[in-house]
Amino acid sequence: MSAGRTALITGGTGGLGAATVAAFVADGWRVVAPVRPGGADRLPKGAVPVDGDMSRETDVTAAVAVAAGDPAAPLRAVINLIGGFASGPLVGETPWSDFEAQLLTNLRPTYLVTAAALPHLVEAGGGSVVCVSSRTALSPFPGSVGYSTAKAAVIAFANSVAVDYRKRNVRCNTVVPSVIDTATNRAAMPDADFNRWVRPEQIAPAILFLASDASAPTSGAQIPVYGQA
Repeated sequence: MSAGRTALITGGTGGLGAATVAAFVADGWRVVAPVRPGGADRLPKGAVPVDGDMSRETDVTAAVAVAAGDPAAPLRAVINLIGGFASGPLVGETPWSDFEAQLLTNLRPTYLVTAAALPHLVEAGGGSVVCVSSRTALSPFPGSVGYSTAKAAVIAFANSVAVDYRKRNVRCNTVVPSVIDTATNRAAMPDADFNRWVRPEQIAPAILFLASDASAPTSGAQIPVYGQA
C-alpha cells in the first residue's frame, strides 16, 4: 500500500485513465484527477476531481496546487495520460495547423503538468513521472506524421526529465502501448481483431509499478506494452 502519497493523474476519464486511476486508488494512493467541467462523475470512485483544462497554464497551476496541498500525502507521482490520435494525408499534404494540433494535444499538457509538478516532487524528497507515448512513435504508418512526431517528442521529453532530475531523486519513464482496446478505438476500427489489442487493465499495473518504490532503479526507460498487436 502507498498510504500517505498523492498521484496526479491526467486524462483520468479516458479508457486508460479510468483503469489507471482505479489501480492507484486500490493501492491506497490519494489520487487527484483534473477533469473538464462536468466530467467528475466519469472518474472512478475515490479520486479527487479538479476542474481544469491541462493545456492552460493557469488551470495546470491550480490542479498541481491541489495535488501538492495535503501535507499528510505529499505529491510523489505524476501520470500524464492526456492525448489523442488523428490521422491525415502524407507529409507533403498535411497542413501545419493539423501537424501542430497533434503536438498541442499530445505534448503540451504533458510538458505543462510535469514542469509545474517537478518542484513539488523535489520538495517531497523525490518521486516518479510517467508519460505515455505510442508504438507509432517508433514505427510510423502512412498518414501519422503529426501523431507519430508528437509521441516521439513525448519520449524525448521524458528522457530529458530523467537526465535533468536524476540527482534530485525524481525518475521519469515512458510506457509505449500499441493499439489500446477502448470503445473509441473499437468504433474507429470495427473490423480489427480486438483480441490482439492491449487492454487498459493490462497497462495500468505497469504505470503503477513505474510510480512505485519497486521501480526505484528505473529512469529514462521506454516500456513496451503491446499485447499481441
